[in-house]
Amino acid sequence: MDSPRSGAGQESAILGRLIRPERDDLSPEAARSILQLAFDEQDRARMHELALKAQLGELTAEEQAEIESYRRIGRLVDLMHSKARRSLKRAGVAA
Repeated sequence: MDSPRSGAGQESAILGRLIRPERDDLSPEAARSILQLAFDEQDRARMHELALKAQLGELTAEEQAEIESYRRIGRLVDLMHSKARRSLKRAGVAA
C-alpha cells in the first residue's frame, strides 16, 4: 500500500488539493460537462483485460505502467465527478 508521501498516495493528495472535490463551486453547465467525462468502451475493455492479467500475475512491465496510468486518470475523473455532483446538488439541479 502506498504511504501518503509516495506514489499514488501523494498524487491523490495533490489532486485533492487541486480539484477540491469537497467544494461545490462549479456552475451547473460546467458540472454537467465534467460528468460527461468517461472512458470509452475500448478503454473499459482494455482495463478489464489488464485487470484479469493482473489477477493472474501475468502483467508485463509495460502493462503494469499502463494499468497504473488508468488508475491515476480514474482517480482524477472520480475527484472531478465528485465536485460536479456536489455542485449540482448545491444548485438544486439534477445531474
